[in-house]
Amino acid sequence: MSKVCEICGKAPVAGRSISHSHRVTNRWFRPNVQKMTIKEANGRVRKANVCTKCLKAGKVTRA
Repeated sequence: MSKVCEICGKAPVAGRSISHSHRVTNRWFRPNVQKMTIKEANGRVRKANVCTKCLKAGKVTRA
């Protein structure tokens, strides 16, 4: 499953984990993307990958 939100375009971002002793390792920050059935503005129903922030903000309506 693609980890990109179809509404806002949010995608994984690379970063670093830094321990208490300042050892640095690379890591990924992944958005919470869910595949769900949504209703579009024209009334059409389809499945889409949506991040939970868009869902909570009311940018999409579930069908």
